[in-house]
Amino acid sequence: MNTFNINRRSFLHGATAALALSTFGAQGMDLINPAKTWRVGLIGTGWYGKSDLFRLIQVAPVEVIALCDVDKNQLNEAGKLVSQRQKSGKTPKLYGDYQKMLAENEMDIVLIGSPDHWHALQMIDAVKAGAHVYVQKPISVDVMEGEAMVAAARKYKKVVQVGTQRKSTPHLIDAKKNIVDADLLGKISHVEMCCYYHMRANGNPPVEAVPDYLDYEKWTGPAPLRPYDGSPHVRWWRTFMEYGNGITGDMCVHMFDTVRWMLKLGWPKKITSTGGIYVQKEGKSNISDTQSAIFEYDGLNCVWQHRTWGTPNNPDYPWSFTLYGEKGTLWASTMAYDFIPQGKGEKIHKDVVYEKEKYPEDLKEDKIELNAAPATRLHMLDFLAAIENNGRPVADIEEGHISTASCILANLSMKTGRSIVYDPIKREIVGDREANALLARAYRAPYKHPDYKHV
Repeated sequence: MNTFNINRRSFLHGATAALALSTFGAQGMDLINPAKTWRVGLIGTGWYGKSDLFRLIQVAPVEVIALCDVDKNQLNEAGKLVSQRQKSGKTPKLYGDYQKMLAENEMDIVLIGSPDHWHALQMIDAVKAGAHVYVQKPISVDVMEGEAMVAAARKYKKVVQVGTQRKSTPHLIDAKKNIVDADLLGKISHVEMCCYYHMRANGNPPVEAVPDYLDYEKWTGPAPLRPYDGSPHVRWWRTFMEYGNGITGDMCVHMFDTVRWMLKLGWPKKITSTGGIYVQKEGKSNISDTQSAIFEYDGLNCVWQHRTWGTPNNPDYPWSFTLYGEKGTLWASTMAYDFIPQGKGEKIHKDVVYEKEKYPEDLKEDKIELNAAPATRLHMLDFLAAIENNGRPVADIEEGHISTASCILANLSMKTGRSIVYDPIKREIVGDREANALLARAYRAPYKHPDYKHV
């Protein structure tokens, strides 16, 4: 691509543009000013689905041609917002069935922002339909779903970027380059990761009639059908293991994925986890409120801890990771990083980049995570670069699978009370028949669990 769009060049500013140029070299400007208009569809028009789509609209010329959601109110509102945000001013076609949307439209890119239990089927169907895919994390609810997703991306030769955008976060890119890669830490022999947010929805809402605007049967899809007890959107569905993998699946996946990227780590050799519902026992939630996990590597343990009660051990880093090296320590989060040297060396601190002045429309967007917006913009540019180059993005589906599956395996360890050793070549847990039976969840009829051998 050699066509430069002066208006778009003047529109893109700050960390996103600078990092696009430094990360992608000469092609960075072409990515910022592409000649192509991407035909885009979105499945799941809730909070983060729309947020991802709006970040893509900010950095590339797109025509959003279709939106899909089983909540008509959410879908109609999203259609209105997209018409206001995209250059053409058109309202996309609106669908309640994602398979119909894929069948009736030719799309370059499909974004998936649905709940976790739908990710696998929707991603696989989208690449089969010829689209490249941006799928939210965690990629799957069980390990075999993830294996099938990787297999489908490779079979259909499509780029699949996972929404683990910490690897595209400006200050974390800086930390990797100028702290970790520059060897300021020396040999790193211990990692701690944590989340102490009080984010576990709970309570005992009564069962009620499903509202007319929501297709609850289709929302549930392959997952078990729970009695309807109010809107599942945002936090309520995440509080049930039927639809996800708890705080570990939701929050550890981000920190662990970032640590693996920084330290060039693959699959853990062994995973051990303990925990449960120790404090918040009064409501319906069935996800752990307290959990520890150890992801073992040669000469290095990555240790996860979450509590949805009490106070964080470091109030400045309530959701974070810490790299302990022989020459210093690195605390890092989505908000900042701090390097603390051993001895008398110089401390280094960097804060998150916001770009509020550069993208004033961010300030008017409902529920936007302003700290994550620059990262997601850069993540989208990385996604587009991989499509253009027929390469792998920074958060390729296989990397997303390793991080997601490792968190799922931690939950299996907690459930079985035993350490887990997963063989990614044989796709099995070594020497544990009971745990192997948990690698794939039972799907509710008539849905069929995807098989990596037959995608």
